[in-house]
Amino acid sequence: MPTYTVLAPAGQFDSARKAEIARNVTRVHSEVTGAQTFFAQVVFHEIGAGDWFMGGVPLAGDQVYVYGHIRGGRPKEMKAKLVLGLRDVVQAGADVEKSKVWVYLVELPPSHMVEYGHMLPEPGEEAAWLAAMPAEDRTMLEAIGR
Repeated sequence: MPTYTVLAPAGQFDSARKAEIARNVTRVHSEVTGAQTFFAQVVFHEIGAGDWFMGGVPLAGDQVYVYGHIRGGRPKEMKAKLVLGLRDVVQAGADVEKSKVWVYLVELPPSHMVEYGHMLPEPGEEAAWLAAMPAEDRTMLEAIGR
């Protein structure tokens, strides 16, 4: 459901750091929204030297940008807690100053999203959505992350 894309300069994160950030992004999303952890995916993209510009000049430094697509329909307070929680775990995992972490959330209507072959549920309806799935799909989802 949520897809968090983490962009950082090439070589900034090794595999262990990526795994730590992905676990913590997943944990924060689940704790704040109540959604099962198998819904969250985290994708890393490394940006090569000379491929990231700010103010019209190449970026120098250790900026980290998190772009999250989430289902719309959650309260403002929940989204604020989510975006700040994401900032904090990415900042800790990246070992950079908070000012170096940018997090943007973009909401999509659940009816505009299909995952695992099924249109996504409204927030809060995940359990019923999962229960209505064919057993094979449900078993596959429940096994993710275990």
